[in-house]
Amino acid sequence: MTVLIVEDDVRTAEFVAKGLRQAGYSVEHATDGRTGLGWASTGRFDVAIVDVMLPKLDGISLIQELRQRGVQTPVIVLSAKRSVDDRIAGLQAGSDDYLVKPFSFSELLARVQALIRRVSAIPEATTLGLRGLELDTQRRKVTLDGERVELQPREFELLEYLMRNTGRVVSKTMIMEHVWDYNFDPQTNVVEARMCRLRSKIERPGEPPLIHTVRGVGYVLE
Repeated sequence: MTVLIVEDDVRTAEFVAKGLRQAGYSVEHATDGRTGLGWASTGRFDVAIVDVMLPKLDGISLIQELRQRGVQTPVIVLSAKRSVDDRIAGLQAGSDDYLVKPFSFSELLARVQALIRRVSAIPEATTLGLRGLELDTQRRKVTLDGERVELQPREFELLEYLMRNTGRVVSKTMIMEHVWDYNFDPQTNVVEARMCRLRSKIERPGEPPLIHTVRGVGYVLE
């Protein structure tokens, strides 16, 4: 999956690009609206994330021109403008979603994933499995080799997040924002503590681990 970021603020673009790459996406970045329009017009991107205030061509005009050219790539608008009229303008221009700055990366990622699912018409799986471990989101049930594993609500959400990102490294920040839904505090060890408890419940002694720590980056289930 490839995402196009059209954003002239380098710091914001790098923040978003880093998170998307950690989540397994390929990312390309255009720093002005005219370049972004040219790249987006190729139709090779799965999602475009477009800032409103751009040099050479503003984001709203970019989206309008893109739709006039018949390109239906899903677009998420990023804007510091919070008014209802501004959101309506973005949606009427042809965008699919509108996110107000500042935003949490986990919310942006969830919206990217939702747009991709909508376009591909592939429903989100309700049963996830890996090496004898099975998680049922509808019944809130986890089993390991057929035996029930009792998890607390946060542990269940943490495991579901890891399983939906199997093979992808997820950072501590992403986990905090997605599972605990608040901004990352570098001093807290809540992720490490809960990850340790989760490991003790889903990993068998003497068998290869399911959850791996990627030092300095985060965790991966594989």
